[in-house]
Amino acid sequence: MDNQRNIILAVVLTALILFGWEAGVNYFYPQPKAPPKVEQVVQPQDSASRIKPTREGGLRDAAEIALEKQDLQTALGHGGRLPIAAPGVSGSINLTGALLDDLVLNRHRETVKKDSGPVRMFSPAGTPAQQFAQFGWVGQGVATPNSSTVWTAPAGAKLTPSTPVTLTWDNGQGQVFALTLKVDNDYMITADQRVSNKGAIPVTVQPFALVNRTDETAAAYAWTLRTGGIGAFDGSVAFGPKYDDVVKVGTQEQTGNTDWIGFTDVYWMSAVIPVGGKAHGSFRSMGDHIFRADAVYDQSMIQPGQTVSRETKLFAGAKEHGVLDAYERQGVANFGLAIDWGWFRWFEKPIFWLLTSLFKLVGNFGVAIILLTVIVRGIMFPVAQRQFASMAAMRAIQPKMKAIQDRYKDDREKQQKEIMELYKKEGVNPLAGCLPMFLQIPVFFALYKVLNLAIEMRHQPFVLWIKDLSAPDPLHILNLFGLLPFDPPGFLGIGLLALLLGVTMFFQFRLNPQQMDPTQQQIFALMPWFMMFVMAPFASGLLVYWITSNILTIAQQKYLYSRHPQLKAQVEKDAQDKARTTARAGK
Repeated sequence: MDNQRNIILAVVLTALILFGWEAGVNYFYPQPKAPPKVEQVVQPQDSASRIKPTREGGLRDAAEIALEKQDLQTALGHGGRLPIAAPGVSGSINLTGALLDDLVLNRHRETVKKDSGPVRMFSPAGTPAQQFAQFGWVGQGVATPNSSTVWTAPAGAKLTPSTPVTLTWDNGQGQVFALTLKVDNDYMITADQRVSNKGAIPVTVQPFALVNRTDETAAAYAWTLRTGGIGAFDGSVAFGPKYDDVVKVGTQEQTGNTDWIGFTDVYWMSAVIPVGGKAHGSFRSMGDHIFRADAVYDQSMIQPGQTVSRETKLFAGAKEHGVLDAYERQGVANFGLAIDWGWFRWFEKPIFWLLTSLFKLVGNFGVAIILLTVIVRGIMFPVAQRQFASMAAMRAIQPKMKAIQDRYKDDREKQQKEIMELYKKEGVNPLAGCLPMFLQIPVFFALYKVLNLAIEMRHQPFVLWIKDLSAPDPLHILNLFGLLPFDPPGFLGIGLLALLLGVTMFFQFRLNPQQMDPTQQQIFALMPWFMMFVMAPFASGLLVYWITSNILTIAQQKYLYSRHPQLKAQVEKDAQDKARTTARAGK
């Protein structure tokens, strides 16, 4: 009865996971549908029919993509812009409003294609991919610059790491506002916000910095990959709020001093960083999918003849591990934690360090993952030896266990007690065989996080058709690797890597001794093919890790069987007994 109940339960759970897996995968790893060709520009879809966001983010609707391209040509084609040229970023500053609204990331491409353009970080207001930053002031009884203010720049000026630029505006009332902008070799722009009071009376101003963006380009939110608002307040990094939560409250004020505040996707982040002085942070919903993150300083009274300045930084770029850590060493509080390592970063970051170190050595992340697997299996080899010794001991006491089960078949409590006493007497740990699998779980989870959140893995090729180890296997067996004109459902999108995973796991399990419990044996027989379906939509790098681990385990088992011949003999006997049973059943 118990065996039948276990079988039914296993079948039900398997069915639930198989049929529910696609929904789960689409939630955590949504993939954009191939957009149809657009012959003319149409209005973007409304919120009710929006295409689900992808893990990487960006515009998803074909009409919006076409409209963005057209709007960029219009917005960036007119004059009144000051160019930006640096190793990390390129673009321009709109002198109307002094808006940093045109920025691309030189080190990162939009797609895996080598001829695809750089990732666009900022786009002007009013475009479908709107995102920009602004430094400014609000004041009491004094005219301050706004989004319509036309700033003055030196003739022929260009913002580069070696040539800062200063923008100025005179309000005609005795106050002169100035923005001195600097850019480094990566993704940081520094603004020195100055106000000179040449008038006859004191004036009060309040400097601010903001990031404005649409959530139409936001990356998908997942419990392991949080996107939306982000900031550090009193030194503590907070992921959130989500865009939907900001819509509900309108404005979400942040408590504590704002160290930095902005918006994050999985790979990209834009954040303003107050320097020296207290600042208050908040997130606001501006309507129509537009959001704003503000950092506002305390008020400053400027006496006649005085100049007051405030330094603020803007990070707008890729969340590269080394770059973020370098900025943290320069004084930006906990900036390295802008990468969503989570609670287990103490384990994930060493795995990331080892993986990137191996990559520097061999120049291929796929090979680096294989070498990482070899190192992990090597470290766990002593545990595997103890596992096989325990398995041999378990096989040796099987006759005694069978006798106890027969003797107390009507008294399960007494049966379990006697079996536990037998384990204790013989010095056998029935869970020892599971230990290597449990030890691999942290490594597997750490690699899962690294492949999904570390931009260093983005677009990293392996061999042949694997162009991006952070993405699922692009080839599917059911459509003959793209020759047939259809895309299989997520849980049927079995690629070559998923098939190799199932096959190697099948041969690995075949080397294990037969289970005494028929239900357990059936579960082990189905497990390789079940895992083939489950793992197919995951990052290719994870499958490379698991396949390599299976192959090493098979080799390890072969070696250890040679060290424990009695266990190998028992496996062969079990196989022969199973073959005879199958033959008798077929007659």
